[in-house]
Amino acid sequence: MRELPAGLEYTLRYRVPITKTVPHLYPEAALFRAMPEVFATGFLVGFLEWACMEALAPFLDAGERSVGIRVDISHEAATPPGMEVTAQVRLAGVEGRRTLWAVEARDAADVIARGRHERFTIDLAKFNDRLARKAAAAPGT
Repeated sequence: MRELPAGLEYTLRYRVPITKTVPHLYPEAALFRAMPEVFATGFLVGFLEWACMEALAPFLDAGERSVGIRVDISHEAATPPGMEVTAQVRLAGVEGRRTLWAVEARDAADVIARGRHERFTIDLAKFNDRLARKAAAAPGT
């Protein structure tokens, strides 16, 4: 991974489709299907991760990826489908291969989320090898 510039920021915009609302998070779960059609917290977290991944991508070496390792995000306001959301992420710290991000998301009316997210840079081939060994050793796989 190349050296990251202090204060690195990135903005990502996304129009929320119906398929990213709460009833679609785990459609096999009746309790989720019975919830209002608003941007699901699980998808919101993924959206904020996506923004951090995009910010970090130009600084990764070939064969590297980043994986999320910690999420501390408040979901403060509901967003209906069809509305655009904007993620603003800022690199708050670097410790070796670990990056810490300050994250915030807004829709047209409100701040909908804010918090912190940590990512870890991995060698994809080594990661996939460890994962394959784990799957092979697991009972019933």
